[in-house]
Amino acid sequence: MDLDRFREESEKNSKINKGYLTRLKRFNSRKVDDAFHEIHEKVFEEIDCLDCANCCKTTSPIFYENDIDRAAKALRVKPGDFVEKYLRIDEDKDYVLKSSPCPFLDVDNYCGIYESRPKACREYPHTHRKKMVQIMDLTYKNTLVCPAVLAMVERLRKSGLGK
Repeated sequence: MDLDRFREESEKNSKINKGYLTRLKRFNSRKVDDAFHEIHEKVFEEIDCLDCANCCKTTSPIFYENDIDRAAKALRVKPGDFVEKYLRIDEDKDYVLKSSPCPFLDVDNYCGIYESRPKACREYPHTHRKKMVQIMDLTYKNTLVCPAVLAMVERLRKSGLGK
């Protein structure tokens, strides 16, 4: 995965994609969900997250209490020690990683706590949810992080969904 090329392409189409996703907020929710879910499956047949891991390299998931407990248990440390070593509280008062890339990402883009990863990581990139129209702002942000989301949005835009 050429992340430099991805960044260039995502920035180039940023305004168009933002406008498109803003318009989709007003479109039939079920049709948007169906289209996203169908294209999600197709795109992930072509794109392997292990070739990229840009989300793990550039962003942090939110860690809720049960995420902290699960990850700490996997690492065989106390939850308080896990928080102290890896997390900080952000401007929204959420626990997030202190640094990027994720400290659990290895050189082959595998996650060292994969089976115990946070819910936000399990659900990323959130394109298989119900009521996608409610998360169009997040979807737009993810077009700038995830090549799969960018591919989904551009294919949907070209398909005519939302016109």
